[in-house]
Amino acid sequence: MQDFKPYSNESEVIRIGGLEIENRLDRITLTGDLVLTKDQQGLALANELRIVATRIVKTLEREKKLPESVEIKPAQTVPNPFL
Repeated sequence: MQDFKPYSNESEVIRIGGLEIENRLDRITLTGDLVLTKDQQGLALANELRIVATRIVKTLEREKKLPESVEIKPAQTVPNPFL
């Protein structure tokens, strides 16, 4: 997570508990579950989530011109090149 740079690549996935954070050039996708228990482990997970969220916000705030919205195109099925 230390090197996580939001919106910088199409391949990076980091995990916080059961939450997956997928890095893309035009979006960040969060999937899964994250349970923040009221204990040391919950605090550690909450801090990891805070760090990632802060990096995302700072990256977005640095952009000079953000579009109103980004069109997310549906996934396309392509022929398997290995067959």
